[in-house]
Amino acid sequence: MQSHSPTTPFGRRSLTLAHVASQMGASARPPEKVVHKWKIFHAICTARPRLGVSERSLSVLNALLTFHPETALTGKDDLIVFPSNYQLSLRAHGMPASTLRRHLAVLVDAGLVVRRDSPNGKRYTRKGSAGEIELAFGFDISPLVVRSEEFESLAADIAAEARALKLVRERITLCRRDIAKMIATGIEEAVPTSRGGQGPADWQEVHGAFRSIVDQIPRTATRQELEPIAEELSQLADDVLNLLETHIKSTNSSANESHSERHIQNSNTDPLIDLEPSLREGRAARAEPKPETPRVAEGTYPLGMVLSACPDIVDYAKGGILNWRDLLATAAVVRSMLGISPSAWEEAQTVLGETPAAIVVACILQRGTAIRSAGGYLRGLTRKAEAGEFSLGPILMSQINSRLDEKRRA
Repeated sequence: MQSHSPTTPFGRRSLTLAHVASQMGASARPPEKVVHKWKIFHAICTARPRLGVSERSLSVLNALLTFHPETALTGKDDLIVFPSNYQLSLRAHGMPASTLRRHLAVLVDAGLVVRRDSPNGKRYTRKGSAGEIELAFGFDISPLVVRSEEFESLAADIAAEARALKLVRERITLCRRDIAKMIATGIEEAVPTSRGGQGPADWQEVHGAFRSIVDQIPRTATRQELEPIAEELSQLADDVLNLLETHIKSTNSSANESHSERHIQNSNTDPLIDLEPSLREGRAARAEPKPETPRVAEGTYPLGMVLSACPDIVDYAKGGILNWRDLLATAAVVRSMLGISPSAWEEAQTVLGETPAAIVVACILQRGTAIRSAGGYLRGLTRKAEAGEFSLGPILMSQINSRLDEKRRA
């Protein structure tokens, strides 16, 4: 084992107290300590955000470790590797020399390796008469032995935080799905939201409270930011479930039978008319057809594209949205939650077409509080369509671009 290594870097590179501290730690490593170099490297990769190094820097560290022949790193052996920049570049997947030097400096500054420069800055070894290495110049990887417990602790903390974040995100997703479907059930079954109130207007208030919480969810958030939102959603889910359970308990068996009978009698009708009886009445009352207005082309956009732009509407579907019929049925439920009147909805379907009207409702839902009056917004689009000034494409593409921007920022 060499007894002395240079402490100052070659050339214009400066020496910092952090470098000296790293060298002190490397020289004070316990001789009996043994670590697995790839296990420590894996821990460093996990702890990377806390260490202030990039993925490219770790790829250089990986290449450096391949030049040490043993898997076990011990405290009693010299742990200096001395590849040339050319050899190191090849093992770093052809990284340019200038980039390689920059990432080597990052590893040194982070205290992951220690630079042991020769008098002329080259990396090489001096061997004794028996062929043993007496003196080596290159990069000392002994900090991996000295700081192994630190790296493992950081990795464990980050893994635990990631798991906790995943759990709270799953909790929010489940609450969103449960609340959306329970609200849809409450509207369809005309469940009262209070002793004195009943009907869609009351459920619109519940839905508004739900959307106000959902709109608080940032695309990129920490566990600390998401946990209060998860608590709010959990409480709202409990409240909505309590409304449904109270209604079930208060409904006598004869009322249940009457409801079942009505359901069976209407089972062969159009599901859209079932969800909103006033639509059927409005259509039957039309004695004279309205003048033909230019309708938005239906089926122009793939369903997958629509759902990718407006994923929130899937939360309100009973069995998922697998086809256009599912989207139409779900939009009929959502429009009531948004406060869109039956007359505005019927007019939009007549002028725009059923499928484009459903897509517009999905976009309105996705935009949340950005649209203050969903009914007024839909009526405005209907007026434009009657005048031939409306196109579904810009609205849908705007929503798609908004989603892409959010993903990029995330």
